[in-house]
Amino acid sequence: MGDTFTKTRRDGDDLLGEAAGLRWLAEADGGARVARVVSADRDRLVLERIDEAAPSAEAARAFGHALARTHAAGAAWWGCPPPEHSGARSMGRSRTPLVVDAAEAADTWGAFYAEHRVEVFARRLRDDGVIDEDDAAVFHRLASRLRAGALDHPQPALVRATGRPVARVHGDMWAGNVLYADDPSGAALIDPMAHGGHAETDLATLSVFGFPHLEDVYAGYDDASPLADGWRERIGLHQLGIVIMHAHLFRGGYTSSALRLARTYV
Repeated sequence: MGDTFTKTRRDGDDLLGEAAGLRWLAEADGGARVARVVSADRDRLVLERIDEAAPSAEAARAFGHALARTHAAGAAWWGCPPPEHSGARSMGRSRTPLVVDAAEAADTWGAFYAEHRVEVFARRLRDDGVIDEDDAAVFHRLASRLRAGALDHPQPALVRATGRPVARVHGDMWAGNVLYADDPSGAALIDPMAHGGHAETDLATLSVFGFPHLEDVYAGYDDASPLADGWRERIGLHQLGIVIMHAHLFRGGYTSSALRLARTYV
């Protein structure tokens, strides 16, 4: 069918988990467009095909507005999976951790980010011999600051207004997973690692590899849901999660980039 796109399972893929994430993100009232799940099983995921459009400042601002509402749909706890998740304790080939049991959830964003986004990948890099003890200590010092609450900060205004501290996030929002589309919300989301997290992480991740009209996305978002003071100074902190994950997967310059980002905040 010409109006669908089919993904077949590769090693490490969790297509049922991806489908659950797409459906969960799509539930947000007034939120960003999400590729519709046509069907899903363990080996195959069929999605609507997104017809892409040329990037524009207007579309970027519309996407920022819509994304703010996606985040404000909220989540039950830090690191939680979508309600209909597949039961897996991690996401994708990177094995990015989920927190599947509320009883195991961190009380703060800093504690969650320290354990499930910084230390888990730093430990893998050390075990694989990619970094040495001195490099590992940089990540450990950052994790200690995060756990102590030194780097905690508020969610954007619409998330705060719900009374719930945790946002509903895409979780892998680099440029390739946001498609400008001929749609009132400006762009569509694909390939999520959806979970409960901090809204600023999605926004920072979008800047890692560049995104057309990014400043207009930020402007549209801030107009709909004002960002907490100092958010620009925290972009690198929130970028670290995807960069250290890429260091684990691909090595190379991602490792030095992850160390540079971590040193900024220790």
